Amino acid sequence: MKKEYFVVVLAHSLHGRLRRIQIPHQAVYAILLLAMVGCFSVFGFMASYARMAWKVANYNALRREADAMRARYTSLEKQVSQTNQQLASLQLYAREVSIAYGIKQKLEGPSDISAEGKLVPTFAESLEDYNSLRSASSLALQSRYAVRMGMVDTPSLWPVEGRLMGAFGRRTDPFSGEGTEFHTGVDISASTGTPVHATADGIVVSAGWSGGYGRLVIVDHGGGTQTYYAHLSRLSVQAGEEVRRGEQVGLVGSTGRVTAPHLHYEVRIGGAPVNPYRYLKTPVSQQASARSDFLLSGF
Repeated sequence: MKKEYFVVVLAHSLHGRLRRIQIPHQAVYAILLLAMVGCFSVFGFMASYARMAWKVANYNALRREADAMRARYTSLEKQVSQTNQQLASLQLYAREVSIAYGIKQKLEGPSDISAEGKLVPTFAESLEDYNSLRSASSLALQSRYAVRMGMVDTPSLWPVEGRLMGAFGRRTDPFSGEGTEFHTGVDISASTGTPVHATADGIVVSAGWSGGYGRLVIVDHGGGTQTYYAHLSRLSVQAGEEVRRGEQVGLVGSTGRVTAPHLHYEVRIGGAPVNPYRYLKTPVSQQASARSDFLLSGF
């Protein structure tokens, strides 16, 4: 049986000798087949790598988009929380005004348009007014009883000797300098280590680290009233401990989200932050400057 060959002739450049190499057709076909398989393999590998790189790029883009959406959601959640706190403060203030001056009623348009004359409250409205006034009277009686027993459960002291530096209400973000945020208390500037005092008698319900507040002490004074003392460098009380008006609860510091040492002081009623200014007995030396800066900033 005859075999077919490819003949490769090699010539020596100096001696002129010729050398013939016979390569069977099957070997050539096998080499070509292996080369094609190798090309297909390399092409498949490159295509797989390109597809993987495309998927990674898409994943990174989706991840960046998810991070941006998460940051936006956190920002919106913060804005909603601040808006809810502000709304709660407004509702609380409106309720106090309503009870104090007896002007709670429905406004259903001028009498000459409605042609109904005087508005007559319903039974449910009358019952709600009665319960509100009864609650107010009960709180007043409790307050008078506390005074007779030597207890002072209404915040009335300056918690620390210092200068007011941050008002209650909306303000520019002190970190970014852009946008606004709802400041739920007042900031009182003081050097690190300055004693911080309870502004009324109460029970310490929390004393420890609390996120942006840093080291925080919360004192409950009864009747839904609580005071917050934040950014402390050191705590002087523990949760469950009873404190008296003027007793030390901690030391001024710069823990948490702050730009300089100071005390962040809050007064909350029913969980809603209110302007602490009216609960501060302002010293004569600070009365003029503090009143112009803070009296109009609250609700």
